Amino acid sequence: MATDDDPFLAVRDGARHRALAELAASGPVHHLRLSLGMDAYVITGYAAAKTVLGDPRVVKGGASHPAYDEGTPAELRPALYSHMLTADPPEHTRLRRLVAAAFTRRRVEELAPRVERICADLVGTLEETLDANGEADLISAFAGPLPVTVICELLGVPEESRDDLRAWAGPLVAGRFAGEEAFLRASREIVAFLHGLLADKRRAPADDLLSALIAVRDGEDRLTEDELTSMVYLLLIAGHETTVSFIANGVNALFAHPGQLALLRAEPDRLPAAIEELLRFDPPAQMAIPAFTAEPIEVAGHSIPAGANIVVSLLAANRDPARFADPDALDLGREDAGHLAFGHGVHHCLGAPLARLEARIALGALLRRFDDLEPAVPASALERMPSLIINRLAVLPVRRAASA
Repeated sequence: MATDDDPFLAVRDGARHRALAELAASGPVHHLRLSLGMDAYVITGYAAAKTVLGDPRVVKGGASHPAYDEGTPAELRPALYSHMLTADPPEHTRLRRLVAAAFTRRRVEELAPRVERICADLVGTLEETLDANGEADLISAFAGPLPVTVICELLGVPEESRDDLRAWAGPLVAGRFAGEEAFLRASREIVAFLHGLLADKRRAPADDLLSALIAVRDGEDRLTEDELTSMVYLLLIAGHETTVSFIANGVNALFAHPGQLALLRAEPDRLPAAIEELLRFDPPAQMAIPAFTAEPIEVAGHSIPAGANIVVSLLAANRDPARFADPDALDLGREDAGHLAFGHGVHHCLGAPLARLEARIALGALLRRFDDLEPAVPASALERMPSLIINRLAVLPVRRAASA
């Protein structure tokens, strides 16, 4: 059950940040019994978070580690969790090298014209919906369809399968909060789908990322079947859900700070810097994938024993007053950059360039098309999705402001 005083389960908009601020006020490291049902050291300070995220003694433990158990059947776990976020060096190094060879910056940059066309179509449809109905949910109408379309086209997922992927994403991201039956059904169905998709690409390779991942080699090394399904799962579910969150959280933050929104409309060249401040202010992931200590460590004067669970709060670290001046203010002219929204160290998000590209084009398209878009409900009515990792609004109703 979500509660407003639990920093990881709170759902009212703003409640997570408030709960974390109260926790962080007593220091950067906290030994807590979480509502998730485990004891953990929760890291809220920026410097401590960066230290922990870069410490090789803080490990993920592989796909079988209990930290990744949402009730997934044992026979499905290797097909879903044999990816970079659960791996440690040298296995992580091997996986990242192979994936990076296919998921290149050039491949991402070549997507820009297509992302612009998708955004243009979506803002056109959004405008029609607003004109016809008076309001629309920005997430289901715009922020949701954009990244799933982009990642499916990048990977080479058939268009007729995309509605299924969006339907699976909800329970897979919500995990235990979706209910056991819904989560298990989505897990089984997406694994079956991924095996079929890989078989199709092997029979008929195409100019897409999935075909490239199947073909990529480093000497005699290549991705196994479980590594391929896990990587595609990571890109399809975690990758597209975080970008949905990124866009929705960014628009919501701008609505809450009309002066900054007006500044961005007046000076659109600020958009790349604005993206970084929006990532700091309300990042798409509320915490890094849980880890544990392989041996005793010391963090910010706290001794943490071997075998302890470690939870790094990205939300709290990004609003640490010891690192950021006036951290609860959205300041698009902020000069003290360096957020941890995409993590730090060896697990820094490989998909960060794609997320930035999509958000920049999406926000730019909205700003150009609408000079009168506003929230259709008060901020107090907004709620976050129940999720241990993802930090995003369930819905974001918008409308066009009435003419004076």
